[in-house]
Amino acid sequence: TEVKYGSENSRIDILLNSKSRPNCYIEVKSVTLLDDHVEGQGYFPDAVTTRGQKHLRELSEVRQNGDRAVLLFTVLHSGIEKVSAAHHIDAKYSQLLKTALEQGVEVLCYKAELSDTEMRLVKAIEFID
Repeated sequence: TEVKYGSENSRIDILLNSKSRPNCYIEVKSVTLLDDHVEGQGYFPDAVTTRGQKHLRELSEVRQNGDRAVLLFTVLHSGIEKVSAAHHIDAKYSQLLKTALEQGVEVLCYKAELSDTEMRLVKAIEFID
């Protein structure tokens, strides 16, 4: 965890190494913003995030270098059943995410259950581009 990588000197949340497969870089983002007007719709980010923009550029670079790049949205709000980029909050992040997807960055979304001792990913949910 927290291994330095990329030309912008980021720290990846999780780096999986294998001798037989490309490295897998995983950036984890927490989703808590629920749209009150669209049932089950969650968004990321909930504020402009220059750090998140940097992470998307770094993941795109990782992918271009032949490694696997994954953006993992962990959904921490029980009312969220699908996730989208919050273009209305951070248009630049939304555009960088679109570019990252085109370059092969994978997006995974999972609902999480929290307890006093752990966070468990319990259910895959849809990412809507």
